[in-house]
Amino acid sequence: MCLQEASVQGLTLVTYDLRTIPPLLKRWAEEGQLHAGVIFVDEKTISPADIGGRVKALTFLVRQTCAWDWTDRILFLRR
Repeated sequence: MCLQEASVQGLTLVTYDLRTIPPLLKRWAEEGQLHAGVIFVDEKTISPADIGGRVKALTFLVRQTCAWDWTDRILFLRR
């Protein structure tokens, strides 16, 4: 599972998966299992085909949040 492997490696997961990841995060929270952060991307906000837009938005986010502890943090990426 991507979320589990990202967590093991201390990496924040960036995903368009708004169907299966939220229930998994809920279950993990109920079980007390930590993750290294999740950034959701909504295809209505940034198209999966818009790689440049996604990179630009992620670059801006990283600059704004570089000092944050991403443990159990959940965000939606904005343009």
